Amino acid sequence: MPTGTELGIVLVYPELLGTYGDRGNALALVRRAAARGLSARLVEVPFGDPLPTSGEVYLIGGSEDAAQVLALRALLDSAAGKEVLSNAPACLAVCAGFQLLARQFTSADGHAVPGIGLLDVSCGRLAGQRAVGEVVVRPVGIPGLPVLTGYENHQGDATLGPGARPLGRVVAGIGNGPAGTEGAVQDNVVATYLHGPVLVRNPALADHLLERSTGPLPPHEDDAVDQLRRERLAATSGALRGSRPGRLRRGLAHP
Repeated sequence: MPTGTELGIVLVYPELLGTYGDRGNALALVRRAAARGLSARLVEVPFGDPLPTSGEVYLIGGSEDAAQVLALRALLDSAAGKEVLSNAPACLAVCAGFQLLARQFTSADGHAVPGIGLLDVSCGRLAGQRAVGEVVVRPVGIPGLPVLTGYENHQGDATLGPGARPLGRVVAGIGNGPAGTEGAVQDNVVATYLHGPVLVRNPALADHLLERSTGPLPPHEDDAVDQLRRERLAATSGALRGSRPGRLRRGLAHP
């Protein structure tokens, strides 16, 4: 990345796709860039506006069911929406955003809805209770990441086809469902059910998204974030001791 170039951090339809504080993912990227002396500009794209073509990281957050459908229609109606997202250096899709980029997802009333199709993933509905609570994930889809921590609140599952690989294996929580995986990684897209916001809790994942444009970044320690990670992992471990089978899949790892 040339010196002096400004990174574009693009937040897609924040008035629709911004539940559970997912806007914090954009702020985390700006903060992590600034810590290395890089200029980053937050670009918020209002619902219905065309996506800018010059961004480095595109962020698609979570939403309620009705807002998800509106966002999908707007992206499909946009002449270049899918092309912009597929050609961007990096795209992070969270929860409803994960489902939007899948081949299809199941609506709240049980109908199969075609998605954008950037991920070889089909999202249905979890059997039984809604997945709510802390999640710990051992990464497998992106080399070098430490354990991931987040918060889930969803009824959707995710079945990965051969074109996608899981972001990680679930240590604690539900994630994609019975298969024990969480999220998906394919080409330039990282998708996950993790809120938190996920990039605040997991700075190494934020750096991975930035590095797709910048190349390798120097290390940066953030004491506040490190403390948050320790607290959430400790809280998850304590809360799940003695919980019902299936919530805790393996022993918790250190960050």
